[in-house]
Amino acid sequence: MLKNGDKAPHFCLKNQDDIEVCLSDFASKNIVLYFYPKDNTPGCTTEALEFSELLGEFSKLDCIVIGVSPDSAKSHQNFIAKQNLNVLLLSDKDKNVATSYNAYGKKMMYGKEVMGIIRSTFIIKDGIIKEAFYNVRAKGHAQNILEAVKKLV
Repeated sequence: MLKNGDKAPHFCLKNQDDIEVCLSDFASKNIVLYFYPKDNTPGCTTEALEFSELLGEFSKLDCIVIGVSPDSAKSHQNFIAKQNLNVLLLSDKDKNVATSYNAYGKKMMYGKEVMGIIRSTFIIKDGIIKEAFYNVRAKGHAQNILEAVKKLV
């Protein structure tokens, strides 16, 4: 697992508009990078809506919020349109970025151990992990992350 002080693994992924976005594009900002399993599922929708609702607060802290899942750019477009989201969503189809952040692996689902995205969030500044949160619950998570960002800036 990544921890505070670790170098954030660099990546470039396509966003919902099929435009490549790299971690280094936001080098001067505080970054909230959250990994979620699947567009338009109950927990993931709750998390994305809460981050979207708080985006103004994050912006005041010079912070960008980026969601990452294995879904396609088209799926992200549909998710954004259906839920009226305003967070940036990136497509990690091969799960390589999730793997590099230890946000993909064995997890319990319906009483069985399966491979999948582990709901995880990272606060990054200047390419360094400032806070790492693994196995988080979707509801209320965005507010908890906002409070953590406030403490760091």
